Amino acid sequence: MYQEKLIQEIQRKIDPSKSLIEVIADALDISYDAAHRRISMKSKFSIGETVQLANRFSLSLDKLFQQSDHILVKKTAEIQSFNDLSNYLEHSFKSLTEFEPNLQTYLYYSAKDIPIFYTINTGLLSIFKKYVWLNLLSPDGLELSFESFLSKTPIDSRGQKLYDYYSSIRVKEIWNDTTINSTLQQIIYFSQAGLLTAENGKMLCEQLKELLFSLEKSCVPNNDQYQLYYHELLILNNNVIVGNNDRKSLFVPHTMLGYFITNDKDSCRHAFNFYQHQLKNSRLLNTAGTRDKKMFFNKVYQKIDRYKAQVSADNEM
Repeated sequence: MYQEKLIQEIQRKIDPSKSLIEVIADALDISYDAAHRRISMKSKFSIGETVQLANRFSLSLDKLFQQSDHILVKKTAEIQSFNDLSNYLEHSFKSLTEFEPNLQTYLYYSAKDIPIFYTINTGLLSIFKKYVWLNLLSPDGLELSFESFLSKTPIDSRGQKLYDYYSSIRVKEIWNDTTINSTLQQIIYFSQAGLLTAENGKMLCEQLKELLFSLEKSCVPNNDQYQLYYHELLILNNNVIVGNNDRKSLFVPHTMLGYFITNDKDSCRHAFNFYQHQLKNSRLLNTAGTRDKKMFFNKVYQKIDRYKAQVSADNEM
C-alpha cells in the first residue's frame, strides 16, 4: 500500500507526457527493467530508494504515509560571515531561478522590511545592510565601524543577479507604514553608537529616499510588472511566494535572513489564496488617485527627513 501511494504521488508530480518507468529509473540510477519491477509492485523500494525519491520529488513521507500535517521544507544556510552571505545570495538566486525569469513568473512579497532585492547591489545602502546583517548574525559581532567595514568589503556582484531576476518577473509588494522603520532605526542606532559617521548616516537617508523615488516612478497604472499595495492593518512578515501557472514555492522567514522553503501544493495554495485576500483589502497605489499615492510616499519621505535630522542633531551633541 505504501509503495503504491509513493508511486501515485510521483505520477502526480511529473509531466504526463513522460514515462513513469523512465523517470524512476533516472531518479534511482537503475535499469528500465528494475524500475518496471518496482512500478508493477514485483519488487519493493528500499528505505534508501524511498528517501532518495522523496528528496528528488520534494515529497513529505510523514504526510504521505502517516496522513499528518507535516510538510517537507528546505532551509537556507546559516549566515555568520561575509562568505556565508555571498553564498546565501547565490543559493537564493538558484532557488528562485527554478522558475523561468519571464513575465509568466510572479512573486508576492509581504514587506515587513524593505525587500532584500533592493539592498543587495554594491551601493552604500546595500553595503550598510550587509554590515547590519553581519553585526546581528555573526556570533561575536563585527566590532568595527561601518567606515572600516566599507573599506574592507570586497565588491560582490552576486546580489545584482538577484535584483536582475526580480526585475524580470511580475512583482506584487505589500507595504505598510512601518516597512522602512527597521532600516531607519539601524541608521540611528549605529550613528548613536559612534560606529557610523553623520556624513554617511545622512547619505544613507538620501539613498533610501532615492530608492523610494524610483519605486514611486514605477508605481503607475500601466505597469503590470510592478505593483505596490498599501495595507493599513496587516502586520507584514517578509513571506515570499513565487510561482507560475504550473507550480509555486513558499519562502517563510525563521531568522533575519533565514528562510524555510516548501513546494507543498496545499501550503502554497493556501498562502497564495491568503495573499489574494490581503490584496483585496489593500490599496493598489499604481491605480490609486494622485492624492492617495502622494499621501503614502510623502509620509515616507517626511519620516526619512526626520531621521536624517536626528542623525545631524546627534552628531552636534
